[in-house]
Amino acid sequence: MTGPAPVTVLMNAGPWLSVPPPGYGGIENVVATLVPELRRLGVRVVLASVGSSTLDVDERLSVFADGQFSALQRPYNQVCGIAQAHLGGVVRALRERDDIDLVHDHVEAVGLATLTAMGPGAPPVLHTLHWDLGKHPDLYGQLDGGERVRVNGVSAAQLARAPAALRAHSVGHVHLATPLAVDADRRPAAEPGEHVLVLGRINPGKGQDVAARLARRAGFPLVLAGPVGPYHRPEELAAAGDQARQNPDVRFWYEQVAPHVDGVQVRWVGTVAGADRDDLVASARATLFPLRWEEPGGTAVVESLALGTPVVATARGCLPELITHGRTGLLTEDEDELADLLFAATLIDRDECRREAVLRFTPEAMARRYVELYERVRQQSGPVLEAA
Repeated sequence: MTGPAPVTVLMNAGPWLSVPPPGYGGIENVVATLVPELRRLGVRVVLASVGSSTLDVDERLSVFADGQFSALQRPYNQVCGIAQAHLGGVVRALRERDDIDLVHDHVEAVGLATLTAMGPGAPPVLHTLHWDLGKHPDLYGQLDGGERVRVNGVSAAQLARAPAALRAHSVGHVHLATPLAVDADRRPAAEPGEHVLVLGRINPGKGQDVAARLARRAGFPLVLAGPVGPYHRPEELAAAGDQARQNPDVRFWYEQVAPHVDGVQVRWVGTVAGADRDDLVASARATLFPLRWEEPGGTAVVESLALGTPVVATARGCLPELITHGRTGLLTEDEDELADLLFAATLIDRDECRREAVLRFTPEAMARRYVELYERVRQQSGPVLEAA
């Protein structure tokens, strides 16, 4: 006898970056981490992304040949159709075929709205919320996905701040994972250096200006790694000229961060990927997260733990869920205390950080949790009509 047919999931990663991304790319990195483990667990994956994606999947669906991330610096009325065009391709595919058991959507706002609007005849949907849930009150506050559309968060803290209508559609949260956590406790620990690292997109919520001021005041070397708006390298931003300041992250960089960057004590190295990024994290005294916002997921946090580097952060968003104060990092609600904690972080056992990552943040753990949610969403959903 043959067993049941494998579940087929349309994984909607969106039109902004390839999967995996060439460097920075939060959601795309999550998808790139999740999909191989899902396939190992027997799930068929149809990836809806851009044509330049290289992730091994069962099928691909794309509207754009390459990522549209650079368009995000343009005014809204010039860029708003990109996500809709991508979703149009997804909707056409769902209408033309009858083998999609579930859509796992990662496209902010428009993905949820479009897939909800398809109505009861469409496949069930699990929409993962990767962002600040205060951003779209009109959408989230009135959401009615019936029995077919469900959402999940990437932390309990994120869902706790969700509007009531959105929470009513929730099936729980799934913490993010990193491939670096696989056998992290068996790898030799890197020898820590003196530098402190802030890893992530440079914007007010991430607080790179706070980190730079602390470094200059307290005298520790600081490395800032991540893009400024669509610009991944310092030379790219320098060549862009004054028009680049239309992007709010670029304005933040020039007005609040760049004045503190001297290339010696405070350095911006742009986007760092692969082994270079891992080496930069593993050799840091600590990773610093001087957050001004309620961080929903914290991919860079779990990567830091997997590489044995303790985390120092403001205790906002998901950070208290991911970090055990005094064991894998140090948390505070006082921004001015962060500098003292960075010096104290040398007392954290780096092997303990890696052991925690192995226990909690492996791709397999994330994938198994999503398989549970897929089954729950499918069971709760009403019957799916035949495709036209």
